[in-house]
Amino acid sequence: MKPLVLTLRGEPEQRLDLSPLLPQRLKGLTPAAVEAIPLQTTRQPITVGDAFRLRPGDVETIRIVGGSERLDRVGEGLDSGAIEVEGDVGQRAGRGLSGGRLTIHGDAGPCAGSGMSGGMIEIRGAAGPFLAGPLPGEMAGMRGGTIIVRGDAGERAADRLRRGTIVIEGRAGAYAGSRMIAGTLILCGPAGALPGYLMKRGTIILGRDCEALAPTFVDSGIHDLVALRLLARSVAALSSRAEATLRRPLQRLAGDTSVLGKGELFCRSR
Repeated sequence: MKPLVLTLRGEPEQRLDLSPLLPQRLKGLTPAAVEAIPLQTTRQPITVGDAFRLRPGDVETIRIVGGSERLDRVGEGLDSGAIEVEGDVGQRAGRGLSGGRLTIHGDAGPCAGSGMSGGMIEIRGAAGPFLAGPLPGEMAGMRGGTIIVRGDAGERAADRLRRGTIVIEGRAGAYAGSRMIAGTLILCGPAGALPGYLMKRGTIILGRDCEALAPTFVDSGIHDLVALRLLARSVAALSSRAEATLRRPLQRLAGDTSVLGKGELFCRSR
């Protein structure tokens, strides 16, 4: 069946909250009922019909045509089905995602994938700061699922990562994997300063050099581990770059020893 298509009428004059546009919330609604859904805004009241032209279809797949950095909370709370955005999105895309798939053919703003526990997010462009990180006051970031970023990512990607896998094919900003609790972060491109800063557990793979590494990581030698080959096999369908990064001997560094120090960071021989 054809998907439900929402075409943006023009650049929004204010930020729009698209969190109501989920497959599980639109089931059984008529096109008129969908168009009448209010979108929380910063100023004037606005509905889906005011901001988008609607083409009826199967709500299990929602396609948003035309992007903007003012489209916030796209796919927040998604638990099944698929949402595809042809363009950029704003902050908190895929926040709390527990199932299904969110695909963004553009850039995503801050905190994409924050608090997600399952499912998959693919960002074809760049991701803003705090990718999969916690919101203020939260103790953990992403708790499960998979995120793949085809472009660059901002500072503190995977901050307080608790579980799940994140692949960044482009450049990662400073403090990637900061305060990690567990999970896996694969950086295929260069990284900014201090990846793994204050990480307690978890695994970070550095495919290329970083600007600076904290002196509190301890050299554990060069390894060709079976676990890394298995990880390469598991990510092969997601990213050929990540697979290639993992299929070679890597130097293992234990840390961050300034905290618990049970994490591991793999990089090219230094």
